[in-house]
Amino acid sequence: MSETILRLPAVQGRTANSRSTIYLRIEQRLWPKPVKIGARAVGWPESEVEALNSARIAAMSDDDIRKLVSQLESARHRTFGWDGQ
Repeated sequence: MSETILRLPAVQGRTANSRSTIYLRIEQRLWPKPVKIGARAVGWPESEVEALNSARIAAMSDDDIRKLVSQLESARHRTFGWDGQ
């Protein structure tokens, strides 16, 4: 299975969020941890960005989004062995 990894500028473009907002949402468990793709590079699976955009459009509550983030990170680990670090 092939998964496109989006770097921060692409995620910012797709979400209309700033870098600080994305990292704040990670702290709040409203956004998944990034995937390391190099010594100093991280990104997010495109499917996760799309799922979270859909959740926001659907006006899901923060609690529901936290559950979604947990599900996405668990699926990431099961499917790819990625744990965000």
